[in-house]
Amino acid sequence: MASQSQGIQQLLQAEKRAAEKVAEARKRKNRRLKQAKEEAQAEIEQYRMQREKEFKTKEAAALGSHGNSAVEVDRDTVERMALIQASYRGNRETVLGDLLRRVCDITPEFHVNYRVAG
Repeated sequence: MASQSQGIQQLLQAEKRAAEKVAEARKRKNRRLKQAKEEAQAEIEQYRMQREKEFKTKEAAALGSHGNSAVEVDRDTVERMALIQASYRGNRETVLGDLLRRVCDITPEFHVNYRVAG
């Protein structure tokens, strides 16, 4: 009976060691998976940054000519606005004087189609 009890004890110890080995193997597997995931994330981030850099380069090349056009349009708009304002300032008094003269200087006269009833 003692040998049977001893055999059971050895079997339980062997089972415990096997369970510990399985648990350790699972831990190693999880560590490897986590490491692989981190490496993949780093590789993805590096690829994303590379593609973004390429995109920015192409965008700058494509918008380079458009950027100059926008600057030219803005400059042209400012010049035209300055000309319009100068014209307004120069002609304002003349136009207002002419308008007031036409409104205030009334000369009564009959319309050509008016007939005196008689």
